[in-house]
Amino acid sequence: MTTASDHPPRLTRLTFHGPLSEPRAHRIVERLTATAPRTVLDIGCGWGELMLRVLEAVPAATGVGVDLKAEDLDRGRTTAKQRGLGDRVVFAEESATDTARGPADLVLCLSSSHALSSAAPPRATVEALRVLRRLVLPGGRVLLGEGFWQREPTAKELAAMWPDADAGEHLSLGDLVDAAVEAGFRPLWVETASAEEWEEFESGYRSDVEEWLATHPDHPLAAETRTRVDAQRASWLRGYRGVLGIAYLTLVPVG
Repeated sequence: MTTASDHPPRLTRLTFHGPLSEPRAHRIVERLTATAPRTVLDIGCGWGELMLRVLEAVPAATGVGVDLKAEDLDRGRTTAKQRGLGDRVVFAEESATDTARGPADLVLCLSSSHALSSAAPPRATVEALRVLRRLVLPGGRVLLGEGFWQREPTAKELAAMWPDADAGEHLSLGDLVDAAVEAGFRPLWVETASAEEWEEFESGYRSDVEEWLATHPDHPLAAETRTRVDAQRASWLRGYRGVLGIAYLTLVPVG
């Protein structure tokens, strides 16, 4: 019988749960806090690192993060307390679908648009943008982190990705920005994760587990963990590396 302490550590090498560098995060926070938002809503927040940085930059602001993963929410609460932000932020373990949270001055949605729509992709992205438009207050800002195809994937690349990967499940960058405009936004800033940011994220995502496997090769959980991690790495290196991008769109609601 194994206990939680027997499992490899999870994501301790990652500051952000996505391909986001410190310099880019700093620039984004500066941009988002220029209007001094009073309320922040983080959809699919995980441990809410970017939200916490916004709260640090705007002392009068309060935040709410919504996610379903209790472990990540606990990490966010611990970090908030350590930074003296515990009384200004709520980490809520709940679904974002049809959320009653908001509207807020600033809405963050980083790789979590699927939490706002039950539609199949890429329709889910389009519908999520409409929901985000309702969740942001007039004059506010939305930061959307969303996947897009940098180019059309080949059949071989799709076969190496996640199960049932399909060339139609992501928009191009141009179509993604157009969808934001159609949902009632103007794109204040359009930027995309670099190859270096992707490599930092992908390596950091598995680094804890890889080190654990190297030092626990005969552990009862090693075989299944090795199979899972090897499949994840192959999906990246043989499938979506250089094909799937992440866009960070800073959006301003119209009207």
